[in-house]
Amino acid sequence: MSFKFAIKSTLAMTMTALAALTLGSCSQYDKLLKSNNNELKYKEAKRYYEERHYMKAYTLLENVANYYKGTEESDEVLFLIAESYRKNKDYIIANNYYNTYVKSFPTGNHVEECWFLAGKSLYELSPDARLDQTETINALNALEEYTQLFPNGQFTEEANKLISEMRDKLATKAYLSAKLYYNLGNYLGNNYLSAVVTAQNALKDFPETKLREDLSFLILKSKYEQARKSVQSKRTQRYIDTVDEYFNFKSEYPNGKYIKEANKIYDNSKNHAKTDD
Repeated sequence: MSFKFAIKSTLAMTMTALAALTLGSCSQYDKLLKSNNNELKYKEAKRYYEERHYMKAYTLLENVANYYKGTEESDEVLFLIAESYRKNKDYIIANNYYNTYVKSFPTGNHVEECWFLAGKSLYELSPDARLDQTETINALNALEEYTQLFPNGQFTEEANKLISEMRDKLATKAYLSAKLYYNLGNYLGNNYLSAVVTAQNALKDFPETKLREDLSFLILKSKYEQARKSVQSKRTQRYIDTVDEYFNFKSEYPNGKYIKEANKIYDNSKNHAKTDD
């Protein structure tokens, strides 16, 4: 027998053995699922959970949930179902189970953790800042509710970090929207004004944002472009508004990254305002 043939034979036998083991395992699971032995199902569900076979775990746990309803184990069963779905990255279903837990067991062993994980599950669904932020807002509301209920809770520090991250994302979304309005200019309307309003609202809603300087300069730049492209009757007042905005910007960012460009806007606005007078 050649060396290559021996290796191929060994690999073939190994693959056959693995396939047989897998089929045997599946067969045992299917038999368990169809059985009426709820105690064994619960025991095996916990084993599958520990071994990270989360789909098998939550399938068995859901199968025995009614059996354990009203018993001492019922809250643990529901908690493990929620955890199995979350760890399987089925975040929407996990969120539903966590919410069911806190309603069903308001003084349960895992109630604080479920309040937190309900919000964290929604956080996992939060998309890129360029996309619709409905899920981010839902997660933010849920985690803020957790911190209000448990201001000194076990997960409060992590919740606050997630809240801060999502607020930054919402501020980024607003900044991108304001930039889009700015880039549209006067196309189908006065989009410079929309840029100003959007950026101002972002600063009001998220005063701590890392994009504060960017938003502030975008307001100044939008007001300048609005003045520059205005009809004669509105131009002077809009240049005056731009000058006022410049002083607001300069007082907050006298050495900021946009100060040179801001100074040019000021010089042009001041000169045009005088000319238009």
